Amino acid sequence: MTARIGVVTFPGSLDDRDAARAVRIAGAEAVPLWHDDADLHGVDAVVLPGGFSYGDYLRCGAIARFAPVMETIAAGARDGLPVLGICNGFQILCEAHLLPGALTRNQHLHFRNRDQWLRVESAGTAWTNAFQAGQEVLVPVKNGEGCYVADERTLDELEATGRVVARYLHGNPNGSLRDIAGITNEAGNVVGLMPHPEHAVEALTGPSLDGLGFFTSILKHLAGAPA
Repeated sequence: MTARIGVVTFPGSLDDRDAARAVRIAGAEAVPLWHDDADLHGVDAVVLPGGFSYGDYLRCGAIARFAPVMETIAAGARDGLPVLGICNGFQILCEAHLLPGALTRNQHLHFRNRDQWLRVESAGTAWTNAFQAGQEVLVPVKNGEGCYVADERTLDELEATGRVVARYLHGNPNGSLRDIAGITNEAGNVVGLMPHPEHAVEALTGPSLDGLGFFTSILKHLAGAPA
């Protein structure tokens, strides 16, 4: 049975179609989810895409967290629903308190758009199990508010419990503390990632095919999940 992965569209989403395309290339069915509809239509997992949800008013993701669809996603995530937040989606997950910390203005105060090397630190999540811990991957990064921050106690806890999913290599594009590019929750079903793996799934358009692993990981996870 083909896995059904929901991709949410908020007002201001830019990368929802790219995320849906990545889902299809990985071999799953991409199911469009609308921000104002609380029904997840029976999807097996959810992707919160990049962009500028609700124009990034107040703070990035601060309004999106109150969208009807997010109420259902948050409840599902706490019950084990796999959720991947990419860029703005990562910001939304932090605003919804599904992940700790926050994403703030890049330290150099410039929008950064470039191909970025990452090291996958944890292969034990629903979205990274297709990788090996320590594997280096190349995916695009594009953000103006991508600097991950948290208090020292939270950062130490993330490190100690293996919840840093990916780290920037060969230069930190936004000043994120401890070069953190992505994190996961304790259960490993919710992952926030600032770089854009959905833009690295085809040789024609991406710098590599490395991003595809994030989407094949969820299929592997769902195939092994109990019915």
